[in-house]
Amino acid sequence: MKTLKLVNFSIKLEPKSIDFLLLFINIILASLFAYTAYEKIMDHKRFMNGIAKVEIIGGLAFLISWTVPIVELVIAAMLLVPQTLRIGLWCFLGMMTIFSVYILIALIWASKLPCHCGGVIETLSWPEHLWFNIAFILLSLVAIRLDRIKK
Repeated sequence: MKTLKLVNFSIKLEPKSIDFLLLFINIILASLFAYTAYEKIMDHKRFMNGIAKVEIIGGLAFLISWTVPIVELVIAAMLLVPQTLRIGLWCFLGMMTIFSVYILIALIWASKLPCHCGGVIETLSWPEHLWFNIAFILLSLVAIRLDRIKK
């Protein structure tokens, strides 16, 4: 039996439970990136136009509008392949951190807050979106910890 320890909170888990929980979290994380990438690609023009309106990155709208969904799809795939899981988790964490910093900067300094995330996620307010991202960051940290315990 292995122990999952988060701060001063620990849970004893059987190896099969760790495998199941890790797979479940990976599917959730991969689904998020696959869904948002799909939405960005299917409505690419709107996504690119939204990015073009952001002062700091607007000049790179075309490049960003293709790079972000492609990277999201690659990370989603990495999360589902055991050989690339660890790097996929770290990449997911990095991307979500970048997205969250972008949201935080926009909340602090932007006069207009355009959202171009795609799908139902666009219905979230910016503070809700930040909390949503933080929840997924925490979930990815749990998965990274589970993966370390598993090894």
